Amino acid sequence: MELFLCEGHAYPLVRLFNFVSVKLCLGLMVGIILGFYIEVAPFFPLLAMLVFLPVLYGLQKRQSRKKLPYFEIATALTTISLGIFVISIAMGKSLGNHYAHHNFEKENMWHLKVREILKPNPYSQRYVTQVISLDEEEVVGKILLNLPVDSTSSKLSVDDEIFVLSTTEAINPPLNPYQFDYKDYLRKQAIYHQIRATHNAILRVDNPSTTLLGLASNTREHIISKLKKESFGAEELSVIQALLLGQRDDISESTYNDYKNAGAVHILAVSGLHVGILLLLLQFLLSPLERFSKGKTLKLLLVVLLLWAYAFVAGLSPSIVRAVTMFTFLAYAMYLNRPTNSFNIIALSMLFILLIKPLFLFQVGFQMSYAAVFAIVWVYPKLQKFWFPENLVVRKTWQLLSVSVAAQLGVLPISLFYFHQFPALFFISNLLIIPFLGLILSMGILIITLSLVNQLPEFLVVIYNRVIRTMNAVVNWVAKQEGFIIKDIPFDSVQLVLGYIMIISLVVFLSHPKRKTALALFSGIIALQGWAIWSQFQLQTKESLILAHKSRNTILLHQTGNDLNVFAQDTASVDRIVNDFAVAERIQQITKKQRQNSYFINQRKLYVMDSFGFYPLNKELDFLLLTQSPKINLERVLDSIKPKIVLADGSNYRSIIEHWGITCAQKEIPFHYTGEKGYYAFDLVNP
Repeated sequence: MELFLCEGHAYPLVRLFNFVSVKLCLGLMVGIILGFYIEVAPFFPLLAMLVFLPVLYGLQKRQSRKKLPYFEIATALTTISLGIFVISIAMGKSLGNHYAHHNFEKENMWHLKVREILKPNPYSQRYVTQVISLDEEEVVGKILLNLPVDSTSSKLSVDDEIFVLSTTEAINPPLNPYQFDYKDYLRKQAIYHQIRATHNAILRVDNPSTTLLGLASNTREHIISKLKKESFGAEELSVIQALLLGQRDDISESTYNDYKNAGAVHILAVSGLHVGILLLLLQFLLSPLERFSKGKTLKLLLVVLLLWAYAFVAGLSPSIVRAVTMFTFLAYAMYLNRPTNSFNIIALSMLFILLIKPLFLFQVGFQMSYAAVFAIVWVYPKLQKFWFPENLVVRKTWQLLSVSVAAQLGVLPISLFYFHQFPALFFISNLLIIPFLGLILSMGILIITLSLVNQLPEFLVVIYNRVIRTMNAVVNWVAKQEGFIIKDIPFDSVQLVLGYIMIISLVVFLSHPKRKTALALFSGIIALQGWAIWSQFQLQTKESLILAHKSRNTILLHQTGNDLNVFAQDTASVDRIVNDFAVAERIQQITKKQRQNSYFINQRKLYVMDSFGFYPLNKELDFLLLTQSPKINLERVLDSIKPKIVLADGSNYRSIIEHWGITCAQKEIPFHYTGEKGYYAFDLVNP
């Protein structure tokens, strides 16, 4: 990394805003965020830009430095409008020809083109598809296609086109509190609906049109099929596929968890780290070209060409395209070899990517990649300035450690916010693995090349297999040091912002230990601690009762302060739901108890009627919870005990629930089924 990181020097953070690219990038990001949440039609931001552009031209000629910066304000408004415009186009729903404007109450004939193959779950294979037409009308948009896992039917490939007659479903929100929001995740990819169909219900189109994305995917699948014919171990082959080609579908859960707990999961995703190392390798291997006339320019062209060739071989996935785009700009910065160019080029690459793919801004990989690169370029030179050992081995170790620490500082708040854990031994795994990652990548590319031409010698397979097995063993050893893996760390969005403020203040203070920088650092620490104290105070006065959704189980979560009582029919199968809730709510004490049939909630009565169908002793209940599909005449039950609301959880049969819903509607009693409406939060305040 030293080849391009040294260009950053110890550049002051405040002066970054002197770069036009940084200002434009910030304005664009603000516009993208605003446009994502307000969802306006593209016409309005386009009209705003048409108004601001002539204003910009006039202000550029007349603005005086002594007056307000009208030109800068108009430029910011223009870039914000541009951000709203590009995100509204990317989201698509505001476009008149988007499929979402059609009626989905009946079956529709969809013409779809496969754009991406997602990792299958135990029940279905999922595909991201582009909608070509709906009921023979040309439309735009993306939709999720779910097909059952069927070993007798061939899987779809990227670029395949199909016709399918099917109903359409909206993506469901999470059914339990603080559960992963798959609906929001897909919305950030402009996917709003899904189709469920069987293999017999689809008709494949012969000779579909071929795209670059399809060619790249087919190339990757061809390479994987070649590698599978070699004598690699199954576990080693799955890591090779992930490490070199970005294909992680075959990695076992235990291996993935080892890399995750060791703080080395980024190695399994072809992203900035891999492309950065590849860039340095290419710079080194092609350096003899600089001796010739125009050799430096030729070297740049070859580096960029080979980077994109690797992206093509890796399937042109969003993460690899993003990484190669970013490092293409950094390769140009290395070509210019001017101080401070790294920051400018990073901002330019981000600006370029977001103009083409504005939804990338909401992807965790994009956020972590740029946070890590920015931190490395900014913090690494400061660490080298702090200490520069004379001994070569110590110096190289310190440089590698400095890169790891800088990158970890950059992604730490994001990592805590999304994953709620911190592998304290990340620097150990990085020190043990990253020095050899260049060798592993270069050797892997050689193996892929020889395998494609059927000239891969067995001794290379044995050596590479042993290298990967050794790397897996090292990662497994680090991951087993569970005392150094800090899990279940509560970290909300406010702490995310305050965390970055504190980290930036810390780096600035250590670089320039003055009164102002010390004040900024202490203010950041106090703000972070203050928010933690305020959150804890709010927690002490909080009480809630939630009926969660779980198939074949009944789960009631009763929170009082930082204590959580879990009432469940089967307490052994509630860990995932309880853990998500406990981390988000900062729970310190969890007690699991067997579910009872009767509860009092602030002088209101909740009765749980299970498979025995026993009536409560007390009449006129506030809440009636039906579990385990009791064989009852619900109409008679409602007339007898007169509940104010009827609840049904995931332990009931769906066919019975439909009848219960109809009965409650006839009796004008609210009915809440957790499988459709999600968890139910009891009102503990209003009687």
